Amino acid sequence: MALMQCSFFSDVLGVTTHANVILPQEATLTGAPLPVLYLLHGRSDDETAWLRWSAIERHATEHGIAVVMPAAGRSFYTDQVVGYDYFTFISEELPRVMQGFFPLSGAREDTFVAGLSMGGYGAFKWALNRPGTVAAAASLSGALDIAIRPQDAEWLANHGSLEQARAKGDDLFALAASLDAASVPPLFQWCGIEDHLIEENRRFRDAADAAGLPLTASEGPGGHDWARWDEQIQRVLGWLPLRTR
Repeated sequence: MALMQCSFFSDVLGVTTHANVILPQEATLTGAPLPVLYLLHGRSDDETAWLRWSAIERHATEHGIAVVMPAAGRSFYTDQVVGYDYFTFISEELPRVMQGFFPLSGAREDTFVAGLSMGGYGAFKWALNRPGTVAAAASLSGALDIAIRPQDAEWLANHGSLEQARAKGDDLFALAASLDAASVPPLFQWCGIEDHLIEENRRFRDAADAAGLPLTASEGPGGHDWARWDEQIQRVLGWLPLRTR
């Protein structure tokens, strides 16, 4: 595998930002566009977290998939009411820029998104708001219910009022209830039973089931920790509907 550390200017954000990219070295020699996983970090992390705390480079090698890990601060992957348009950046501009830099496929069938905690929310938000752009999405220990988060200054800067949040597609529960289930890509959800986010994960599982969404949900021993996320990202990579190449 090759590891690329990118700094580039984002027209959407209006600032220089960063992403780390893993490329399967052997696959690049064929010249065929590579399948790609956009892998999102949690609220206290950055674009280095998955590289520092998991074996994602080794896991991705086994599946021949490129991995893009962007920086998103504490944005909750939203077009912020006060701040920057991080959802537009992540779901629209970032894929376009990465495809320009690297031999990545732009086809929906080859595009996937996953994340942990805040990033799990971001992955499901991408899949539910733009279902025609990704073939599957996964959330590990996702912070999935924005309505129960304390509405402090950071929450308000990201989302605005709850009504504003729902109007701009930030509320996953409202999205799940409103979508045509047939349009939604496969979703994968995992949370540890000792995790402080387990109850909202169970509520989202139930809401997705009631809406008929294609959700594979599971839980197991563990808290909000990297040992479990490293285990589960291997499950995610094996679950992704990668096309035979």
